[in-house]
Amino acid sequence: MTTIDILGASPRGRVIAAAPVTRLRLTVRGRRVLAFLASVPVVVALGIGIVSGGGALASNEGASGVTFTHVTVQPGDTLWSIARAVAPDVDPRDAVDAIVRLNALDSGSLDAGQSIAIPAEYSAGR
Repeated sequence: MTTIDILGASPRGRVIAAAPVTRLRLTVRGRRVLAFLASVPVVVALGIGIVSGGGALASNEGASGVTFTHVTVQPGDTLWSIARAVAPDVDPRDAVDAIVRLNALDSGSLDAGQSIAIPAEYSAGR
């Protein structure tokens, strides 16, 4: 079997010219359309923000108006013991729940010297 080499068929010998680079040219109308399309999401986001939440941020209507006092945690204090001390006539579970919610506590552990807020409705006892 013999090998036949045809001139010009070898990819090594061929020079391929690069495609000419053309610059994208926008007309005035194209620029306007592009600016419009870029501004639509911004306008929509602002509109949604104004309609849904703008009024709520500007007013205090519906605010709970919770008043509270502060208690400094002593060594050995627990949420349960503080709740029983500040609200002896109330179910301690309700007082503990109110204290946890007011202070945004994620666990029941307290540190000595820590200052916690007590709702004013319960603060008369301590």
